Amino acid sequence: MQFPIEEKFELSKGFLENYKTQKPKWGFNGLGEFVFMRTYSRIREDGKNEQWYQTVERVVEAIYTIQKQHIKDFNLGWNQSKAQKSAQEMYERIFNFKMLPAGRSLWAMGTDIVMKKGLTESLFNCSFLSTANISDNPAYPFMNAMDFLMLGIGVGLDLKGADKIEVKAQKEISGVFQIPDTREGWVESLGIIINSFFGGANLEFDYSIIRPAGEPIKTFGGIASGAEPLKELHQGVKLTLLKNVGKHISATSIADIANMIGKTVVAGNVRRSAIILLGENKEEFLDLKNYKKNPNRSSFGWASNNTVYCDLGMDYSNIADRIKNNGEPGVFWKENAQNYSRMRATEKNMKDKRVEGLNPCGEITLEPNELCNLIDVFPNNHESLDDFKKTIKYAYLYGKAITLLSTRWAETNKVMLRNRRIGLSITGVAQFLAKSGIAELKNWMREGYKTAEYYDEIYSDWFAIPKSKKLTTIKPSGSISLLAGATPGIHFPESNYYIRRVRVSVNSPYIDIMKKAGYNIEPANEDPKNTLVIEFPVTVGDNTKTINDVCMWEQLNIASFAQENWADNSVSVTITFKKNEAKYIKSAIDFYQFKLKAISFLPKLEEAVYSQMPYEEITKEKYDELISKLKELDFSDMLSIESVGEKYCSNDGCSLF
Repeated sequence: MQFPIEEKFELSKGFLENYKTQKPKWGFNGLGEFVFMRTYSRIREDGKNEQWYQTVERVVEAIYTIQKQHIKDFNLGWNQSKAQKSAQEMYERIFNFKMLPAGRSLWAMGTDIVMKKGLTESLFNCSFLSTANISDNPAYPFMNAMDFLMLGIGVGLDLKGADKIEVKAQKEISGVFQIPDTREGWVESLGIIINSFFGGANLEFDYSIIRPAGEPIKTFGGIASGAEPLKELHQGVKLTLLKNVGKHISATSIADIANMIGKTVVAGNVRRSAIILLGENKEEFLDLKNYKKNPNRSSFGWASNNTVYCDLGMDYSNIADRIKNNGEPGVFWKENAQNYSRMRATEKNMKDKRVEGLNPCGEITLEPNELCNLIDVFPNNHESLDDFKKTIKYAYLYGKAITLLSTRWAETNKVMLRNRRIGLSITGVAQFLAKSGIAELKNWMREGYKTAEYYDEIYSDWFAIPKSKKLTTIKPSGSISLLAGATPGIHFPESNYYIRRVRVSVNSPYIDIMKKAGYNIEPANEDPKNTLVIEFPVTVGDNTKTINDVCMWEQLNIASFAQENWADNSVSVTITFKKNEAKYIKSAIDFYQFKLKAISFLPKLEEAVYSQMPYEEITKEKYDELISKLKELDFSDMLSIESVGEKYCSNDGCSLF
């Protein structure tokens, strides 16, 4: 598809009029609306921030514009009347939080970022890259990783390039490279310095035209960091490779470069740098975060979560012992990912035999160079199974339409044109269980999956493209779940009633609005002159089980249940274990190695109680008292406050591996 996209689809103005005065059913007593305004609401041409009905308009019109352009490009027969009816149905389901695009897509879809500039990567959540072919182009996987990270995509990276190519001494400096003040310029400079250790030219860098720290970044928002983080990256990569000169590049060196890139991207004003490193079950990899053995890594080793490739039937004692101490590493069974769709005897189909890794949150299994796009469906916001199945149709269509777009990376396009992988995720599982029970969840999962398969047949034929390699997943679901008032993915909440605290600048335009609506606001203890704390009273429902109500085994059972009945990709799950359960981790991995594709664990810590905690458990009586003081929020007159956008797999939940 060529950019800018020439076609334009528009929803009926009469249809949109019906939604201008409708109040969305925001989740969690204003928290959902606040998160929307701060994270996803874009500035319109009139200088005002989008209201929800306008954001949904932007997103839905864009996804149908993409379909229309594809259909007309290949003369496949566009039916405007059917498209209008379909788009209106999708609009209604997004507006009412029956489904939501991933946060990244909600923020970028329909903007110039995608529709004119063609930065389609901004719609995708996560990726996986491999260093296995590092001898063909040593800098490629690192440049690719940096580009994706700077666009906000979470990156999985393996260390399979270890010992495959010899590091050479740099040549004499032969010229100067003036680094452009662009993302592409930063990425190119990384490639130059890496390739200089593998026979490429050794160039001196000129940083003079990189904008100074503090200046605004237009395309993706935020404030420039200046050249210092890039200089630090260049120096770090150089020192790392100098250690390997005359030897083959090591797994540690590959990890070091990846982590330094992650640190640079964070410093470069992308809020997070979601990286998962996948390595072999060897001491070198397992000790990457042992800063007593590797003290030099302490300044950047935090920039990734690390997961081990595990063979079915192996001895997990060493891995279990490490998990008990610090919650890492995660575990990935590539054999299960390659062999199975859903983890059922009837679906051992070798459908994904090229899979080599997964994304940072662990919900999507991926081939090298592949991206994924995700869509949330909220079962608890549906009145019937038939209603849920209808939402599956439109959630599927949204995800499939994104696969019609190409990226700027040829190797990525080759994989994605073939696989068309999407990730339909269900979230708020704990609330649905409380409301409807496990038998109904099983029925909805199985019937929902059949529905997704059915529409994959229909729409793939209509678009004249291959059916999707995989369709379904369970993602952690961060800030998106807050909009709809849902618990995140398959995880259990911390408590039934709590105060959720959010920190904002003292100059934030949200302050007056929140005060007028009755929310408690107070100076932040750590920075009272510059930061304020807004308190949101939240409930997930009386009957919803919390993490204190369930043991490790119940969490494992729910995860494997979803892997069997719903997710043909993977299930993102972090098992929270109590101190007295740590001794069973090896047994847990032994039992569930035949039921899951990936898993991670996290010890439940007894948190010290301090003032202004992000989450504070409260009683129902206290909750009722707090909400009795609240009035309706009104953001209608707020002007020109650019949203920050969501980064990576999920805003708050991608620390799971």
